[in-house]
Amino acid sequence: MELEIPVNIGDYLPKYLSAESFSTLLEELKAFPTDGTKNTVYTSLLQEQKILFQGDGLAKLPYYDSQTQTVLKDKPGIILSNTCDMDAQDKKRLEDIHICFAPLFRLSKYQERLSKQYDTKRIYQHIESIKKQKISHIFYLPKGGDLDYEAIVPLDRICYVNNSFVDRENLNSCRLFTLSDYGNYLFLLKMSIHFTRIREKVDRSIGIIINS
Repeated sequence: MELEIPVNIGDYLPKYLSAESFSTLLEELKAFPTDGTKNTVYTSLLQEQKILFQGDGLAKLPYYDSQTQTVLKDKPGIILSNTCDMDAQDKKRLEDIHICFAPLFRLSKYQERLSKQYDTKRIYQHIESIKKQKISHIFYLPKGGDLDYEAIVPLDRICYVNNSFVDRENLNSCRLFTLSDYGNYLFLLKMSIHFTRIREKVDRSIGIIINS
């Protein structure tokens, strides 16, 4: 499913942004269909913050591979959980909310694996669709920050860790990147499309499946 930027996207952007930030984000989103996903999806301005942000890339997370039933201890991943839910200083909750994340895979290795099953033309078209964010369950990330390779995020392979697993005092040593306003909004759109789109064409109240 193609990522479409609504014409009235400005109505849905965060109202807490400064006028300059709002204008920049709006222009970047409007340019997305032609410009694609560039390294402007990252920001370096939050690098020193000891806060774990939604969309942060971390270098070492314990990813559980259900196919092989093994744990890969040092797998890079991207944080899916909401920033405020991961607030380590929030003492109001009786129990911490776990941190949900999805793994980061090298695009080159993914492409290499596909080459064993499919022809070159089909793979090229698929990779182009990934880079244009047209594949609903895959989020594409270009090189940027401390991420020195193109990566994909399979949103259908989610894991979690305890909130205390990520040491906030040493985030700089393991954080690969933080998404900019633009990058975070693209990320939210992709997660919304994958997890919450209401297009199943099922009328649950009367038990009817609507044909296409």
